[in-house]
Amino acid sequence: MRVFVTIQHPAHVHFFRNAISELESEGHDVHVFAREKEMAVELLQRYDISHEVLAGTASGLSQLARVQATYEARLLRRAVQLKPDVITAIGGVAAAHIAKVVGARSAIFYDTEHAKLIQNLAFPFADAVYTPDCYTRSIGPKQVRYPGYHELAYLHPNRFTPDSTVVSDLGLDPDDKFVVLRLIEWGASHDVGQGGFGDVQDVVERLENAGAEVLITSERSLPSELESYRATVEPHRMHDLLAYADLFIGEGATMAAESAVLGTPAIYVNTLTMGYTNELDERYGLLFNYQDDDRHALALDKAVSILEGDEDWDEHRARLLDDKVDTTDVILRAVTGRSRQTDGQTHTSGAEV
Repeated sequence: MRVFVTIQHPAHVHFFRNAISELESEGHDVHVFAREKEMAVELLQRYDISHEVLAGTASGLSQLARVQATYEARLLRRAVQLKPDVITAIGGVAAAHIAKVVGARSAIFYDTEHAKLIQNLAFPFADAVYTPDCYTRSIGPKQVRYPGYHELAYLHPNRFTPDSTVVSDLGLDPDDKFVVLRLIEWGASHDVGQGGFGDVQDVVERLENAGAEVLITSERSLPSELESYRATVEPHRMHDLLAYADLFIGEGATMAAESAVLGTPAIYVNTLTMGYTNELDERYGLLFNYQDDDRHALALDKAVSILEGDEDWDEHRARLLDDKVDTTDVILRAVTGRSRQTDGQTHTSGAEV
């Protein structure tokens, strides 16, 4: 089987990398196509994943439209040349369009309810759209729900064992209490009119007063007095850092969810919520959502209470893992179309996985 995997964001590399490896080991012909986006190409290189870069970066919606058109045109050319059997992606605007043109099957994954533009452009053309079962929107008969999260494609214990040397490499002692603070750029189309923290300096001071070292990972520039807090961590080691942190607090949903599934309590400060952030909060108590006007103050109060408390977060994580699947297995079934085996019974793909 010839498989196209399209990558338009660093998180997509993590999501697909284990599936790519397993598909190749099974003898499938896998072609990975990428767009320059933050550290996506760097991660592909780091994981030694053979790939082609089809388009560059974009700033602003008008430039994004041109880059997307270039990406689709070049992907179409490669699809005509190579004749894939299936094209898979997260979001998958180009994947769904090109698959329809060349007669390939498209398997699209998505978990973000508020990104309406992608849904409107991709879902009508897709053959199947795979969503976590906590996804709040109904897509119709092509939707396949599964009990998992995107982050469990690469952070499930079947796939990931954290490396503790990341802590000492940052000059920290293993017994040090530390917090990862994530700040986003607010440049995406769905970020317009949204917000997170009020005063970053106040966040750092409150966390330090609670006895924690603060490591900042930020998409945007920082005030000069906070630059010394910026953590210099290689992109592929960030999950090791999150696994050993005492707390994550930030504006990015993906990193908050990554922390939560690793058993690190996460505080998500953003006016946008998703089905998975709500479920990680309400069902598992591993992620705490703060969206309202008082989100800054309430989030910091919660952060201090976590740092000063003694909650057994491993117990919360164990309950989550009992309920959820290894999402890489879902990707493999979606791409190959094969059935799954559970307790000696065979199940085929359908409305639920």
